[in-house]
Amino acid sequence: MDKERVDRQGAVHLAEDTTGWGLAEVRTARDLILHPRRLLEQWMTQGSTAGGHYSRPLRFYIGLNAIMMVVLFIRGGGFIEVALPPPMVADWARSAGKSTEMFLADAENWLGLVLVPVFCALYALMAVPLLRWWDAEDLGWRRGFRATFAYLSAWTVLMVPLSWFTYDIGPVGMSMSVVMFLLSLVTFLRMGRGRWYRSPGIGVIKALALSITLYLASLIGMAPVLGIAIAGAMYAG
Repeated sequence: MDKERVDRQGAVHLAEDTTGWGLAEVRTARDLILHPRRLLEQWMTQGSTAGGHYSRPLRFYIGLNAIMMVVLFIRGGGFIEVALPPPMVADWARSAGKSTEMFLADAENWLGLVLVPVFCALYALMAVPLLRWWDAEDLGWRRGFRATFAYLSAWTVLMVPLSWFTYDIGPVGMSMSVVMFLLSLVTFLRMGRGRWYRSPGIGVIKALALSITLYLASLIGMAPVLGIAIAGAMYAG
């Protein structure tokens, strides 16, 4: 039994050293899916790791986004091809002295570098005031920030299995946008009952308000992200 325990601990430590994910992250993913309201309460009352039992919300959220970016990379990118008109991309590629394929690859690399930091900052800036306002407690900015990324983690962990289809062009991509929006509402209603809302009707209204706020944040953030990605592909290397 002792040898089995040592081997299991060794495997856990190896996973943490090589991927940054261990038992805390697995436990966090499980409880965000199964018991989001209970986990939020622990994060709010017992600190950012709930006594070392869970991953920090921001760290976990960044890890989920890293997984989704790896999926996008395996798919061969495609985000900029969807977001920008092909003739415009071709013109920029010619100006940079690169083939369109090379230009897109460089731009996708830059996009992967800046997307998560920019979006995290905007999500926090626009969502923290709402969650602080709706919470029965006086959270302060620190716990408001934690609550925001707790919600984003609970939403994103449900989207990871769908990430392969997220950037598809056509009906599949459009249907994924609808699914993502619905998941954002369901996540808020499951996680926030008793803390962010009391009655179901008010909960739905607040869930819509938060989802629309985050959607606006992503629209605002996409402009500088695409600008940095295009500039990096044109002028860096």
